[in-house]
Amino acid sequence: MFGYSEQEIAQFGLSWGVGLFMLFMVFIFLQLARESKAGRFGTFVLLLGLGFGMVGYLAKGAIKWFMAGTGG
Repeated sequence: MFGYSEQEIAQFGLSWGVGLFMLFMVFIFLQLARESKAGRFGTFVLLLGLGFGMVGYLAKGAIKWFMAGTGG
């Protein structure tokens, strides 16, 4: 499709697509906190609780990058 292989399209989606989706999710979290008048601590709890999965996804990428860089 447009001169790109399936693997290149999948890699683009996994890197940029998931990253943009994660930014959109942070926007949704902040909008939820604002509409519910959660306050500063409530916003922190929302971002901590709802964003914990995103932290795991980012940690997985960082661990893969680190292990690939050290020859492991």
